[in-house]
Amino acid sequence: MQSDNRLIEDLARVAAGAMGVAQGMRDEMEARLKEQFERVLSRMDLVTREEFEVVRALAETARAEQEDLTRRIEELEVAKRPNQPKKTTSSRAKTRAKKST
Repeated sequence: MQSDNRLIEDLARVAAGAMGVAQGMRDEMEARLKEQFERVLSRMDLVTREEFEVVRALAETARAEQEDLTRRIEELEVAKRPNQPKKTTSSRAKTRAKKST
């Protein structure tokens, strides 16, 4: 009986030691992978989140301005359509017309 307990205790110690080694290996692998990813990412010339957000805000502003200008152009085109009465000739143009005749 006591030999069974001793065998189980030895197996438990070996298993605990193996778990410690496995945890150490896991930590080492994570550290090396993290270093490798950081090296790869640093070579990729990526933008930071802050830079991305600034450019995104600029693009949104530009888009809003573009839509506003498009709307204004459409309003002006509607106002200039030929089916609407034309403006009367200015007094300056009338004076020129009289002088030329």
